[in-house]
Amino acid sequence: MKRSRPNARPYDRDAALDAALRLFWAKGYHATSLKDLEAALTMKPGSIYAAFRNKEALFLAALERYFLRNRAGLAAQLAAAPTPISGLTDHLRALGRGELGEDPVHACMLVKTLLDATPNDPAIANAARHYLDLMCAEITAAFECARTAGEIPRDADAERLATRFQSDVTALRIEAHRGTDRAALAQLADSMAADIARHCQPA
Repeated sequence: MKRSRPNARPYDRDAALDAALRLFWAKGYHATSLKDLEAALTMKPGSIYAAFRNKEALFLAALERYFLRNRAGLAAQLAAAPTPISGLTDHLRALGRGELGEDPVHACMLVKTLLDATPNDPAIANAARHYLDLMCAEITAAFECARTAGEIPRDADAERLATRFQSDVTALRIEAHRGTDRAALAQLADSMAADIARHCQPA
């Protein structure tokens, strides 16, 4: 009599993507091996390929997950704040204090991906660039709301302010990646937030 094989353990897609995100964020696309993914996802190679097609597709799914979480975090911060500028500066301070519920010790995954991508990784580089552009657009919209509300001068350049804000976020993440002390990160974030508030005073 033929013995029945036990049912394969079903995989949790969300848990697998979270594990892949953490691994890729820490090691990068090229330095992450299939063995690394097997261990992190607790899945066999065949199961990984059946679920995500290939390593690149899995990385792109993890990168999208990272972007969506960051966009949602910024949106929540803006929604909870009394004004757009206070929401943006609160976001910087929360990032500096490690209060956003994410791993504080790595540089921005989108920036890291864009810098690490080779000419053979056009899909990966284009995705990272696209998500950075979308984040900048979200920030630009917040500054435009601040301008409409009279919180910043009517002639303020929302896109330029958004680019500067995004650069501040990137700098904070790089400092965290370097191992800068948490108290020093919080002070840096406070300084950045105060600088934004000071330069955004309406005329």
